[in-house]
Amino acid sequence: LLAIFQYRPSPFCVLDEVDAPFDEANIGRFVDVLKDFLGWTKFVLVTHSKKTMTAATTLYGVTMQESGVSKQVSVRFEDVSDDGEIDPQAIKRAEEQPDDDERGAA
Repeated sequence: LLAIFQYRPSPFCVLDEVDAPFDEANIGRFVDVLKDFLGWTKFVLVTHSKKTMTAATTLYGVTMQESGVSKQVSVRFEDVSDDGEIDPQAIKRAEEQPDDDERGAA
């Protein structure tokens, strides 16, 4: 896929868990290759890998704390360490924020 992008670049690309079968070393190589493309292609990556997430410039999260109910999660990069761990204080702040239903959102 990336060889095709070198030949015929696209302005954006969506990759869904393509890093799932990789070990930590290969995730690092994968992220390095993606960074080489950022001059002409922007990537939307769906991933569970903390190492891939730490390489992102913008991070959006969705979690399903109860079956069938998805919830958007907001994380500030300054709350995430280099190894992908979220600051416990940030988790506490997020838990204290009211849900959309409590704020009256439809």
